[in-house]
Amino acid sequence: MASVSARRYAQAVIEIARENGTFDAWQQDLAVLSQLIEDPEVERFLSHPGIPAADKFKVVDAALRDIQPEARNLLHLLITRHRLSVLPDLVRLFDEAVKAAKGVVVVDVTTADALDDAGKELVREHLRRIVGKDVELRLQVDPAIIGGIVARIGDQVIDGSVVNQLRRLRARLVAA
Repeated sequence: MASVSARRYAQAVIEIARENGTFDAWQQDLAVLSQLIEDPEVERFLSHPGIPAADKFKVVDAALRDIQPEARNLLHLLITRHRLSVLPDLVRLFDEAVKAAKGVVVVDVTTADALDDAGKELVREHLRRIVGKDVELRLQVDPAIIGGIVARIGDQVIDGSVVNQLRRLRARLVAA
């Protein structure tokens, strides 16, 4: 789950991209920024409290000449506020917003076993009927659910897991 600050930064970037019509440029720039901080040495350098922010900005600006100034400013802001850790969630939220603008919903699907291609398509089609939009699946495996699926669409959870059905049955038996 993304932090509140990641959501705020993502929303600000989405608004800027919407105003300027630069969704594609932002997607490319955020991918570059994400790759940059994935390097442990770069991340250590940018997060080091003993290095002045001005020195960090010089290095970043020299390395990132090809990205738009607004993306560079975002990185400066994240460095200054010691928020580099929100960048992966910010990128994910932005990508989801771009997909939503294109009519695609990202759904987190958890199953007890990995789905084959036919199973993925069956789940995708069923969820497409529920949400009324194209669906992109983000799959996870969790044997603890025993069977069935758990689908998360934004804040909505569709829990069709066996473990959930057993909990409901147990609650009914206890109440009876």
